[in-house]
Amino acid sequence: MSDVFKNLMEIKSLGNNEFLAPPAPEGGPRTFGGQFLAQTLRAAQLCVDSAKSVHSSHSYFLRPGDVDASTELRVEEVRDGRSFSVRQVVAYQSGLELFRSTLSFHVAEVGLEWSPDAYFDVPGPDGEIMSYYDYWESQSAELNGSWHGRSRPMDILYINPPDLPEGVSITEPQLMWIRINEPIGEDRCLQEAALAYIADATLIDHVLLPHGYRWQDDRLTGASLDHSMWFHQKVKADDWLLYEQRVETTGGSRGLATGRFFNSVGNLVATCAQEGLIRWNH
Repeated sequence: MSDVFKNLMEIKSLGNNEFLAPPAPEGGPRTFGGQFLAQTLRAAQLCVDSAKSVHSSHSYFLRPGDVDASTELRVEEVRDGRSFSVRQVVAYQSGLELFRSTLSFHVAEVGLEWSPDAYFDVPGPDGEIMSYYDYWESQSAELNGSWHGRSRPMDILYINPPDLPEGVSITEPQLMWIRINEPIGEDRCLQEAALAYIADATLIDHVLLPHGYRWQDDRLTGASLDHSMWFHQKVKADDWLLYEQRVETTGGSRGLATGRFFNSVGNLVATCAQEGLIRWNH
């Protein structure tokens, strides 16, 4: 088994709450957003009481990153209370700010618990399901060989890929099985960072579906703008999770999508939301 994800989380301390994060394991024109989400969370975890675990993050993608460059992470201690701590992490390359995240951590407490019943009549991850990477490549005529995203340390199985013709609106939730594709052990912090890493995968890709278009269309200028995430329960991101994704709205050259992660017994373990730029060049 490889250790691609673990190596990505090998954050080197530079002192004074500053860290250096490794470059991406892939090629491509820009750093995968999930890498920023995971590495900034990892840096914040190293600067907070280990009794507290992340419960939310709110992040902005400011500039594209260089996949071949390391990233400097600077952590600010915003607040420390008895139950909660807040950290802000800024990611830089070549002195330019690329990404900014504010993360809140909470000690474990016993309290009221409820979430809506969830049932999905879908094949399990061992069924005959298309790989998301195969789907992406089938939609991208300009690709020469395999898509660089295959190098990311995750498996994605697309349960209901949108196979209707262009121009036909698709509004049903998009469903996928997803996991980190290497064992990362029982370390709670690594598992949380792994969930942040996979949360960015595919989520914003669907905002064109209600309009009958696809994210891979070369008439689109698109980019992630911001991302928010809430961690509800302890999670094993190296086990299969069902990722339900919905388009909430589009307008003003932006689109908003939301996602929910369910574990193998149907418990909701995390929720996220992401907005993206969708400039359409007819």
